[in-house]
Amino acid sequence: MAEVLNGDYSDRLHKATIVDCRYPYEFEGGHIRGAVNMYTRDAVNSLLETQTTAGKRHVLIFHCEFSSERGPRMYRHLRSQDRALNQDHYPKLNFPEVYLLHGGYKAFYESHGDLCDPDSYTPMLHLDHCADLRHFRVKSKTWTAGSEKVSSRLHRSRIFPSGLDF
Repeated sequence: MAEVLNGDYSDRLHKATIVDCRYPYEFEGGHIRGAVNMYTRDAVNSLLETQTTAGKRHVLIFHCEFSSERGPRMYRHLRSQDRALNQDHYPKLNFPEVYLLHGGYKAFYESHGDLCDPDSYTPMLHLDHCADLRHFRVKSKTWTAGSEKVSSRLHRSRIFPSGLDF
């Protein structure tokens, strides 16, 4: 990621869009330089409305705090929507190159804080943002409508031996 930001691939890449899927308070507390904050499916869908230059490589790089939940979910959503839009032109896609930043913002910030604006890191579970977190989690349930959910009972049964259902 640092090499992309420093222009090391400018001879091969026309454009790289860094899609930060964290909540706004996390983004405002520090983000990768040049990243766009897209934490809803509608925002991510807007990427598909942008015109790509034929023959020019435009890559998307998704991430969230750890790149383990929100970033991958939005990545998969964009890929699914892109395939649906181009089903009659298979294998053409608007964005054939989509990546997920390994380790997320936390790992990137720890090794390249100088490439972040501001040079800081606000975790999702920051004590000063409890109300913000509740707000965005409630909203995110409507944003993920239709996605497969695992019930807490089923989830617990995978963690605890049977008979220890808390």
